[in-house]
Amino acid sequence: MKLLITGGAGFIGSAVVRHIITHTSDEVVNVDKLTYAGNLESLEKVSGSDRYAFEKADICDRAEMDRVFREHRPDAVMHLAAESHVDRSIDGPAAFIETNIVGTYTLLEAARRYWNDLEGNRKADFRFHHISTDEVYGDLEQPEDLFTEDTSYAPSSPYSASKASSDHLVRAWYRTYGLPVLVTNCSNNYGPYHFPEKLIPLVILNALDGKPLPVYGRGDQVRDWLFVEDHARALYQVVREGSVGETYNIGGHNEKQNIEVVHTICDLLQELAPADFSYRELITHVADRPGHDLRYAIDAGKIQRELGWEPQETFESGIRKTVRWYLDNLPWCKRVQDGSYQRERLGVA
Repeated sequence: MKLLITGGAGFIGSAVVRHIITHTSDEVVNVDKLTYAGNLESLEKVSGSDRYAFEKADICDRAEMDRVFREHRPDAVMHLAAESHVDRSIDGPAAFIETNIVGTYTLLEAARRYWNDLEGNRKADFRFHHISTDEVYGDLEQPEDLFTEDTSYAPSSPYSASKASSDHLVRAWYRTYGLPVLVTNCSNNYGPYHFPEKLIPLVILNALDGKPLPVYGRGDQVRDWLFVEDHARALYQVVREGSVGETYNIGGHNEKQNIEVVHTICDLLQELAPADFSYRELITHVADRPGHDLRYAIDAGKIQRELGWEPQETFESGIRKTVRWYLDNLPWCKRVQDGSYQRERLGVA
């Protein structure tokens, strides 16, 4: 099986590529335009494989997408390319509209044209797997509530609105044109190779530098945390075994308040990289960002029942692996920060 993976140099995309090349016999074509968050260093361990190919291309470029489909002739698409940082979407929503909505439309049309020309089993077996987020569902109000595949959409930020729009486009291309699609919505990912603008790597690197650890509001926002390698396994299983037209929610069963996450990281660093001060002393509460959802939590029962997937990592095991990885890979962290982002606060608007 040959998989065309968009955004394969990003955080989740690179984990998917590494998983497929390392653990399967399938081929991968990685399409990425290498924005600030895309880094080919994340793929060094697998890039030498004869089952891996890289195309530097923009999903908004229809001619390039047609060329990629024509030359590589994939059996399935895993669409992960996206602008993904909520705070950046508040500062500059235009890029999110362009990549997440227009880019998804462009890719859908290129895939539809390619799929229409396929014949026999190749056409019947083709899949377009769209990878999305639980943020499209908005905020959970009751402590016992969980996002299911039937939860109504209520996005709060320009980022989540753009992802909700792309989800709707994908489902419309299935309903209207019959394009065989799959949709997955995941909870907050964490793990190795995460760009340092996100909460967990930001806290790790700021703490090691003795810089303030910014926590929005009281830090009582709740997220379900999913180790990225667990997510990569789930995505591969969905594209291989999922039912056409279905949505699968993917979560880690690890609900934590943000302040709990920060405390856990501080305590792990105190153990693994002791300082002559308490890392918790660096915690600084800052004004909350506009429209900040209080709680997300995923019901991942459907993917467990139908496909047999469940996370292997607890938050405690996954966060220890993550902190250890950053301590062992500080040169990577320095190289990915090329001057465009120096861990300053974004999304103040």
